[in-house]
Amino acid sequence: MTEITETLDALGLLCPLPVLKARKRLKSLPDGAVLRMLADDPAAIIDVPHFCTEAGHELISQSEDSGQQIYLIRKGS
Repeated sequence: MTEITETLDALGLLCPLPVLKARKRLKSLPDGAVLRMLADDPAAIIDVPHFCTEAGHELISQSEDSGQQIYLIRKGS
């Protein structure tokens, strides 16, 4: 199981805020840290994987539970 470093609650935020908040939070974490992000913006399903690819982070998993999207992002260098 992946050890989560921090959790970011982006519930209720609309595009582009979930990705902007994830970017800011990841900047403060060491390389290899894992950020768990909760979101409910429909656009996040597209935005978060795109952000990870563009920024060099690894999207470990993307799932949904009770209407909440759960992303696990490993910070790249």
